[in-house]
Amino acid sequence: MRMYVMRLGYCDVDKGQILTPGIGDGVHMLIPILSFLVETDDGARVLIDTGMHPVHIEDPEHTFGNGELNEILRPVMTENDTLEYRLREIGLTPGDITHVANSHLHFDHCGQNFLFPDVPIYVDRRHFAAARTSPSFPAEYIDAPGLRYELTDGEHEIVPRVRTLASPGHVPAHQSFAVALSESTSFVIASDAIYTKDNIEFDAWGSQDDPELAKVSAHRLRDIAVADDSTLVYGHDPDQWRELRLSPDYYE
Repeated sequence: MRMYVMRLGYCDVDKGQILTPGIGDGVHMLIPILSFLVETDDGARVLIDTGMHPVHIEDPEHTFGNGELNEILRPVMTENDTLEYRLREIGLTPGDITHVANSHLHFDHCGQNFLFPDVPIYVDRRHFAAARTSPSFPAEYIDAPGLRYELTDGEHEIVPRVRTLASPGHVPAHQSFAVALSESTSFVIASDAIYTKDNIEFDAWGSQDDPELAKVSAHRLRDIAVADDSTLVYGHDPDQWRELRLSPDYYE
């Protein structure tokens, strides 16, 4: 098995207001938008999260408009930050993907779902229902023609050695992922359950939908990573991103 970590652009954010309330307020930073491709020995290719829609290349304000939110959260994306480009780097096309899983349906985690019609897209059932009733989850990224969502209940194995971990708090029924590539190499992919290492170190959860629940989920993910000797990958940590082995390189 191998896993590719693919960078799909950035967002320019006010650290304190978006990631760590009370820590870094007013400090702007570029945070990475990541996707993960797991290739199994029997030919499955599982894509975890799909980044932002390419519309943001020419129109960074497309999702949020020219309003206050755009002042603290602004997409930064080029043609090289599309999934088609990243997959081409490793000799693949969207048609080679066999499974897609969204941690949740915010714009920077499901924006390129449209590339995968007729591929099963795994989303927690409760989260999908919540996303259908909130403007925080733009329907244009969820409802692309031909998409086939597989709505799941609780933690489950997508393919052998790739399983979901319930991590609510950032949004209702957010899910993270445990990936075991070998006996010595494994990962806990937190996604937005833990934005950055600072969330854990300073217990800064005020920007999450349910701060207390987010704290419980984050500490559980950390404990799982420690118990399994796994690398805990944060959702948008620029310091950690500089240390990760990025595609076209890979982990195995």
